[in-house]
Amino acid sequence: MRARLADLPLLVLLLGIAGALAFVPALHALALGEHPLSRDFFYAGLALLILTVILGIATASLPVRDGGRSLLAALVGAYLVLPVAMMLPLRQALPDTTNVNAWFEMVSSFTTTGASVYAAERLPETVHLWRALVGWYGGFLVLLGAHAILAPLNLGGFEVTSGRVPGRASLAGAARMTEAAPRLGRFALKLLPVYGGLTLVLWVGLMLAGAAATPALIHSMGTLSTSGITGQTGLAAGGGLAAEALVLIFLVFAVTRHAMPGVGPVADRRGLWHDPELRLAALVIAVVTAILVLRYGLVADAGAGGSGALAGLWGVVFTATSFLTTTGYVSGEWQAAGDWSGIGTPGLILMALAIIGGGTATAAGGVKLLRIYALLRHGKRELERIIHPSSIGAGGGEARRLHQDGAQLAWVFFMLFGISIAVLAAILTLLGLDFERALVLTIAAITTTGQLADLAAASPIAYADLSDPVKLALGLAMIIGRLETLALLALVLPARGRR
Repeated sequence: MRARLADLPLLVLLLGIAGALAFVPALHALALGEHPLSRDFFYAGLALLILTVILGIATASLPVRDGGRSLLAALVGAYLVLPVAMMLPLRQALPDTTNVNAWFEMVSSFTTTGASVYAAERLPETVHLWRALVGWYGGFLVLLGAHAILAPLNLGGFEVTSGRVPGRASLAGAARMTEAAPRLGRFALKLLPVYGGLTLVLWVGLMLAGAAATPALIHSMGTLSTSGITGQTGLAAGGGLAAEALVLIFLVFAVTRHAMPGVGPVADRRGLWHDPELRLAALVIAVVTAILVLRYGLVADAGAGGSGALAGLWGVVFTATSFLTTTGYVSGEWQAAGDWSGIGTPGLILMALAIIGGGTATAAGGVKLLRIYALLRHGKRELERIIHPSSIGAGGGEARRLHQDGAQLAWVFFMLFGISIAVLAAILTLLGLDFERALVLTIAAITTTGQLADLAAASPIAYADLSDPVKLALGLAMIIGRLETLALLALVLPARGRR
């Protein structure tokens, strides 16, 4: 049975998993006594499974010419096809919605963006659970694709450490990709227990902190997948500071892949703290916290109490970490910082944090910390060469490869990232948005941090008020931001043309 499943195309397997996941909200609605809603999810999931069986029979014997490129194509196809399939349960549950809104909602959830066109109170908890489950599934696919598909092809940030041409596997990577399907299955079996176990632990922790079962599960899946999806009850309302502290601890898995036990390689024998991504993230959060606290403190009322300052400090630390990992959860004390100082919240800083992004081979989006680290190391090395032109870079061959070839590839990606932002912002302005809203929505989509629309602009931007062409453009931008431009170029450009 397992061997036959391995022979099926990856896209067909992912479609079957999406159909099976629809039974979870069906059972949830059944437990709550909402029988019509339960039937909607059950029938939609059953239809997807039947479609999977039909496609599986039709494609089981198709030959695979290039394991690496076929899996990369299947990964791209998953973000184009699966949201269309997963909008079927949503359309059944919300018959009064439009196809564009349902597609946008599923693309946003599956790419772990977390933007929503629906008011939270409009949707039943079962539908919120489906959104979170789709986001959790998307986060798992990101991790699986990064380790089993992108890493052997030197994509997704791995090109920075290898220094090789993106999209071209090394000899060892090519050997691994010859058995692409078994490799993918091994990583899935290794990753799923860890990913699911961490979600379960956080779920139990949030319930012990005082949250109800369904909101705790939604926030648990939203944290591990970095989707930041929430339900009718916000994170702060369902557990308070204790819940936020738990979520902050689990955000470390979006900062560095080495924190996930039994999956990634060992970062350093001296301990996790020596991981460069984790140290850079701590530095960025410390600098942002210092800037905001000083900014607030210089204009704060002299009579303000110390409790307001501590609440504001916690709000800054939690929210900065959340947006750095592109999760987008906002602390209940975030507004306290603005109230304490009497000035508004700094949306520009939140956008900058989202652009930096989280760790390589994590569910976070953005440019990624490892690329920023390579550029910083390259800048440091260039300054050393100005002072001592004949000096030799320390750290061995791996360090030299990081701040030379790795920095060059990081700069290429950074330029592609900037061009993508410029092009999408121009498209949105042509579709009728003003420049500020177009820029905020562009960065929110490209970095997969949909919550920026609520905080980064002068006034909150409602996704429901956007036109259908704008929603379609943002949905495609979320897919591009999730897959990264280098991976798309590696798929489109011929392999023999890359040297």
